[in-house]
Amino acid sequence: MASSDDLRRARSSLAEAELAQRPSDRYLAAHLAALRVVAIVLRHRASRGMSRPDGRPRNAWRMLAEVAPELAEWAAFFAATEAKRDAIRDGATSIVSVREADDLVRDARAFLRLVERAVGFSAARERPVDVASR
Repeated sequence: MASSDDLRRARSSLAEAELAQRPSDRYLAAHLAALRVVAIVLRHRASRGMSRPDGRPRNAWRMLAEVAPELAEWAAFFAATEAKRDAIRDGATSIVSVREADDLVRDARAFLRLVERAVGFSAARERPVDVASR
């Protein structure tokens, strides 16, 4: 079962994305938030087969599409952002525009809200993340 800690981590990453000044930092944090949302779904569905036969972890987006077919379009969307995320991690910080970063933050937020509703989390039951104390 997904925990409120999982939700807190996802919200914290989203808050970090919203507060980041550089578009590349916003993009990376938004992508991390989306990955943390995937963790909520995978834990909630208690999926098996999280490792491949060779012992390496499986791709989170593929796993999401398998265990939650209703989220397959989200999985495909965020999977398509991985190449840019990897390039930013490798130092290509100027490849993402302010608009792209803002769009990814907005999309990660929408994905989080959808999953919150799907697994029964209520924003009213959870306290907001205090990013100032981080």
